[in-house]
Amino acid sequence: MGPCRKRKAFMEEKEAVFLRRKITLTRAIALAVGTMVGSGIFISPKGVLQNSGNVGVSLLVWLVCGILSLFGALTYADLGTSITKSGGHYIYLLETLGPLPAFLRLWAEFIMIRPANIAVVSLAFGQYLIEPFVASCHVPPLAVKLITMAGITLAIALNCWSVSWAANVQTGLTILKMVTVGLIIVPGIMALGSGHNEHFQDSFDTSSLTLEKLPLAFYSGMFAYGGWFYINFVTEEIVNPKKNIPRAVIVSLIVVTACYILTNVSYYTVLTPQEILSSDAVAVSFTDKVFKNISSAILILVALSCFGALNGGIFAASRMLFAAAREGQWPALFSMIHLERHTPLPALILMLPLVYLMVSIGDLYGLLNFYSFSRWFFIGLTTLGFMIHCFRHPTMLRPFKVPLFFPLVFTVACFFIVGTSLYSDPVNTSIGCALTLSGLPVYYLVVQKTRIPGCCTSKFNSMTVKLQILMKVALQEVQTY
Repeated sequence: MGPCRKRKAFMEEKEAVFLRRKITLTRAIALAVGTMVGSGIFISPKGVLQNSGNVGVSLLVWLVCGILSLFGALTYADLGTSITKSGGHYIYLLETLGPLPAFLRLWAEFIMIRPANIAVVSLAFGQYLIEPFVASCHVPPLAVKLITMAGITLAIALNCWSVSWAANVQTGLTILKMVTVGLIIVPGIMALGSGHNEHFQDSFDTSSLTLEKLPLAFYSGMFAYGGWFYINFVTEEIVNPKKNIPRAVIVSLIVVTACYILTNVSYYTVLTPQEILSSDAVAVSFTDKVFKNISSAILILVALSCFGALNGGIFAASRMLFAAAREGQWPALFSMIHLERHTPLPALILMLPLVYLMVSIGDLYGLLNFYSFSRWFFIGLTTLGFMIHCFRHPTMLRPFKVPLFFPLVFTVACFFIVGTSLYSDPVNTSIGCALTLSGLPVYYLVVQKTRIPGCCTSKFNSMTVKLQILMKVALQEVQTY
């Protein structure tokens, strides 16, 4: 090919509409670490302690959740290097178990999991951001929710504007949050080294252990680790995914597990279990005791850490909706890309209404239990589908191959936690289950075989075209998998 043809091909590719590979190894690690280390470590310690019963068991829960997350992440790394499409759980269920489980996962993601997850993280962002400016006992709930909505809008706008900007902001905030976690770990470990270990006395006192609440402790712990799977949502945008996906998940899980255990040890060294249980924001109570003069600055750093998790979650989740629309199981508008920005703008913007609704009506811990059932049920179903797929296709090319022991343990753990949660929190779990199953009539009426009247379909298509023109978006022109 001559220089003129090469230049022409380069210009055509430059102008083509598709999602570029802009996620390097560093950015992939920042995405995983940045979404895991968000609000979780600053709010989940209360939930873990409350439902585990004592300090010793709560630390074991944090460790076990880290190991389980690593098993799940390694399984997803195997999946991500074998099935090279973006979309994470949805694509893997579609390829291994078929269209119905995949659609139900997608339905739960759009109407419940994603809005509730973003609401949980952003409510923590609003709480920590406003805390330094008002008395802790007089934080107006309305003010928290307004700041929360402003943060969500900013994160969505950033992701709509540029993939590179969103990725760079994510990397910068990940570095900042590692500094923040260090500021919590160091004083606590120094105090522990000085002999302040009184809060660890009788750490495994079983008299306060309630086995029926233990699954909820794992929900809180697994929520804090939630984020390792986001790398698989953006597979088609990762540079050299066959090498960088396994590297990113291994590095990020080791770093985060170590940080979480050390952070909790630090919390328990400085605060009594009763102080942690009575606090709505554990990091606030910690900084008030340790950093009396600069506690406000620490809280703002924590708020920025939550914003990093919010940004990463929005970045990744939009790719699942994008992939589903491309597969024909979601409105085509969601699979369109901005002509100039090369971002999945419709998938990003159309998440906003339900997120705003969740923020306006939900409380932080209620939302956490509400969506956890569906999230972990479908993640367990995905790893189960992976094992079935391996048995059906033993000769399948797997560039990164993990022993089936990892997905087996992870799958059993997911289904055990989900099953016992029906007893521990039947109300929120039942609501989550019912909302997931509400996708069945949608699937059979609309997705599997359209039974909508032709007049409604034409109006919907007309509205899609108008929105496409308004948003300046088009379908992907280059296959990236």
